[in-house]
Amino acid sequence: MDRLVGLGDFLRSRRARLNPEDVGMEGEGHRRVPGLRREELARLAGVSVDYYTRLEQGRSKNASPMVLDSIARALRLNQTERDHLFALAGPILVPVRRHAGAWQRVSPLTYELLDALERADIPACVFNHCLDILAANRPFWALHMRQDARPARDNSLPRFFFLDPDSRRLYLDWEHVATDVTAMLHFALGRHPDDPRLNELIGELLENEDFRRVWAAHHVYERASGTIAFHHPIVGDFSINYQLLRLPGDPEQFLFACTAAQGSLSASALKRLAKWAGTRGHPSHN
Repeated sequence: MDRLVGLGDFLRSRRARLNPEDVGMEGEGHRRVPGLRREELARLAGVSVDYYTRLEQGRSKNASPMVLDSIARALRLNQTERDHLFALAGPILVPVRRHAGAWQRVSPLTYELLDALERADIPACVFNHCLDILAANRPFWALHMRQDARPARDNSLPRFFFLDPDSRRLYLDWEHVATDVTAMLHFALGRHPDDPRLNELIGELLENEDFRRVWAAHHVYERASGTIAFHHPIVGDFSINYQLLRLPGDPEQFLFACTAAQGSLSASALKRLAKWAGTRGHPSHN
């Protein structure tokens, strides 16, 4: 994926979501396309229209931190979006740890944590910046009706969401969760534009119509917590609360853990799910 093309797509998508009224400008009647015009954004950022146009068209490779900061403020970017802008415009300004597409190892302590969460009936997994599932406990696999004895390539959250029709039946708000997944991929691509595994994944997914549609919106964020509703073939309808935590020692590994309020119907569903998972006879991890 061309980093400068990604920069242009991102700038256009953020510019399109702002109206003149949002930034204290007077509107000028009907507009053919939504959002601020380039000249309006350039004026807000204090840069020339020609310079901003070259940046948005991917023809400028040396944007300074000061200019990027001005554009970020003009576009009203949040911190995650601002980090993404800096990563796209000049990765040298944002040093990140790169894994060059290599499969990452999960530490023994993390496996112990997954086992402990399993004993508490908590579905949990560890995934990387590509959203490959590196390790998971039995309740997590049962939650997703998946087998863990599969090729590593197939243990991919984005491939599951966009290429497996079971995901639409399992997730009651599939669109919302799929948008979150895509936003995380956008953020990862900004930090790892040369990662071969990530580029292969996105190239494959872009052949899917739903992914192309969601990807084009260019949402960028890492959602740290939330609620997901399931329609599960074993335990029925229920909701879980999840948290997403970066693991110590490797900022590109994330722990995803699911809980439910004690005594709730959802907590009961998780207990039944964990009991069912224990009868399946599968090993706890990849």
